[in-house]
Amino acid sequence: MAEHLASIFGTEKDRVNCPFYFKIGACRHGDRCSRLHTKPSISPTLLLSNMYQRPDMITPGVDVQGQPIDPRKIQDHFEEFYEDLFEELSKYGDIESLNVCDNLADHMVGNVYVQFSEEEHAANALRNLTGRFYAGRPIIVDFSPVTDFREATCRQYEENTCNRGGYCNFMHLKRISRELRHQLFGRHRSYEERSHRSHSRRHDDRDYYYESRSRKHRSVSPRHRRGRSRSQSAEGRKNRSPVREGSEERRARIEQWNREREEQEHANKVDTEERNKDIIGYNGSVQDSYEYQQQRRQPRQEEGYGY
Repeated sequence: MAEHLASIFGTEKDRVNCPFYFKIGACRHGDRCSRLHTKPSISPTLLLSNMYQRPDMITPGVDVQGQPIDPRKIQDHFEEFYEDLFEELSKYGDIESLNVCDNLADHMVGNVYVQFSEEEHAANALRNLTGRFYAGRPIIVDFSPVTDFREATCRQYEENTCNRGGYCNFMHLKRISRELRHQLFGRHRSYEERSHRSHSRRHDDRDYYYESRSRKHRSVSPRHRRGRSRSQSAEGRKNRSPVREGSEERRARIEQWNREREEQEHANKVDTEERNKDIIGYNGSVQDSYEYQQQRRQPRQEEGYGY
């Protein structure tokens, strides 16, 4: 029973614990949820609830005055926040990943997830951030059960196919530029980079895949083969199949094969007949010998003892 409960913990089959809180660290039902939100006592991941305030918070792409905002300014605003927060959090330990939600629902908007390499680093950051303020707003920080962001992230959002928009119940993580990622995380490829490659990186990989395939096809093209060295051509000629024979030569070879096959079949037939004769002769001699022995024994049985 205990093994069964452990296997379904945090899944849809678990009727006690909330699967969304277990995967995402937040639930749209909040305290009204019919299932339990079990907060971990220790975790390498911290949740800073509603910390990031995007400039188009009310209406996406539009500021408070109702004027459209340049997407580049929105990205610059986010990357400034990301860099500032990363430098502050890195004081408490090594950061594995730093993720900011782009969702619009109340329970996920502006949520920041920071995952440290050690649980002690996360506990140190929790102690130092509790009771502090950022941009005039209190920092709400707590341990989060999220450890695998691949399960928490919306895959359709990464492929630009999510039709729920900002109100999706899975994480829509904001992306930073490669330059900033390299600057903050260095040459070490972090967990975040492995788990959440940007859409542009996916297209780069796809382009590299097709480019590799095209190079492979070009490598076996006749033009490429003509450009090989003479030594390779000579070696290739050694391994080539023999020249195809003409029709007359093929007929003669087929007739020769038929004659050889008939001769072999005739020899096998003669050999089989000789063996059968030997077996019959052997059986006849054995039968004669048996009858001779019976005849010799018969008189002795008739003589007997007279009384």
